Amino acid sequence: MKTINEYIDHTNLKANATAQDIQRLCQEAVQYRFAAVCVHPCRCEMAKALLAGSGVKLAVVVGFPFGTNTSAVKAFETRDAIARGCDEIDMVLNIGALKDGRYDDVLQDVKQVVTAAQGHTVKVILETCLLTDEEKKQAVRLCCEAGANFVKTSTGFSTGGATVQDVALMKAACAPGVQVKAAGGIRSYDDAMRMIEAGADRIGTSAGVKIMETASSR
Repeated sequence: MKTINEYIDHTNLKANATAQDIQRLCQEAVQYRFAAVCVHPCRCEMAKALLAGSGVKLAVVVGFPFGTNTSAVKAFETRDAIARGCDEIDMVLNIGALKDGRYDDVLQDVKQVVTAAQGHTVKVILETCLLTDEEKKQAVRLCCEAGANFVKTSTGFSTGGATVQDVALMKAACAPGVQVKAAGGIRSYDDAMRMIEAGADRIGTSAGVKIMETASSR
């Protein structure tokens, strides 16, 4: 059974994050042996160097935070991130296309990123706070068909974050082998444990250190 640190993608996606902030993020991830660090593409090389030899993976966001880039741009971002040492891609779904019912466009959007990732892990952010339950299920089905490795609840930059209900719904809709990442508003050990109990395989949070401090006191 995994320990709590192995679930955490230690994250800093603030627009005003400094080099010192990213250095701290990576040092904390190495100290606590988190699953991954998640940063913007422009921090890829720096984070990769800081994580070298630690076993902590480097995740980079693509089409972030709205998912409105064209598929060609998302694929280019993905290839660029992989070439610069990224291990995992957290892409944002084309939410408008999903709501329009243009399901093939959504499918091809994810497929292009999966292809560009060249076998690296792809997590697809659905932004569940903007979707109906049926849209969430449809999005999960499309992501699974496209070959994504994870479906992820939220960017943390919209009107809401992860909920236990959404994690459970997504888990139930996933094809075998496809995992769920809960992200957005997870700020405590109890929050994280509720998401894990609902079926989350990863937790995206900027509160990883606080979660670990609480875990060590229990």
